[in-house]
Amino acid sequence: MPKSIVAALQIGALPGGKADTLEQILSWENALTESGAQLVVMPEALLGGYPKGEGFGTQLGYRLPEGREAFARYFANAIDVPGAETEALAGLSARTGANLVIGVIERAGSSLHCTALYFDPQAGLIAKHRKLMPTGTERLIWGKGDGSTLPVIDSQIGRIGAVICWENMMPLLRTAMYAKGIEVWCAPTVDEREMWQVTMRHIAHEGRCFVVSACQVQESPQALGVEIANWPADRQLIAGGSVIVGPMGDILAGPLRDGAGLLTAEIDTDDLIRARYDYDVVGHYARPDVFELTVDERAKPGVRFIA
Repeated sequence: MPKSIVAALQIGALPGGKADTLEQILSWENALTESGAQLVVMPEALLGGYPKGEGFGTQLGYRLPEGREAFARYFANAIDVPGAETEALAGLSARTGANLVIGVIERAGSSLHCTALYFDPQAGLIAKHRKLMPTGTERLIWGKGDGSTLPVIDSQIGRIGAVICWENMMPLLRTAMYAKGIEVWCAPTVDEREMWQVTMRHIAHEGRCFVVSACQVQESPQALGVEIANWPADRQLIAGGSVIVGPMGDILAGPLRDGAGLLTAEIDTDDLIRARYDYDVVGHYARPDVFELTVDERAKPGVRFIA
């Protein structure tokens, strides 16, 4: 059936760590089931946390011992993929009947990645995408992904894919995802700005696809016990802004601000053909005689052994 219900679950990582946050996610099971959602998108770095305002004791040219301790705590709060947390999320997907897309901090050896995980109600954990380009000082703590984790997968609602936060502003990455036939674009984020809403609407309109963006929501740093210099006491650390957009750039639901909640909308993938009638960005509106994009999907480990 081309019609389905999609949802963005707007919640935030809890100060108590990944166990508390996982319990919070699982507490939404009844709401997810009652909503009838067949796809639920959750925010960036929800399991593992987004350490907004943390400097990790780093100045240009040197790192302080307390920064190493902060990173060790952050590393301990990240998850293994697969692991106990992914098993619990697979169970949630199976019980609710919904595909899940969720942002996590993934351990890989002694490095961390900002990752989006895909869960299927029947098959469990089926794919992942590692953020290709961490933004700004995120590069202190997260490694870069490579082209081997750029999936667009078939699901019960159509072809879905995930692009994390400011990756959404990488034109070539967007082009690659469009070329893979994405129909429902999932955008886990912590970007609360009005400009993010503009970006989501642009992608929906450019790619002639549905967009489901889920943003974290966090209380003020003072309420969370976090110290950030000159941060207003009454200002949330992350104010949300989850949104669902149609393939002509029209807002179907949201943006949801200032609190936790489940945002839902009914979509009809038959609308995509109508939307692409006059603009198929990688089809009749492309100019392959002038422009060509090559995407390297090989895994790029730092060490390769050849027997």
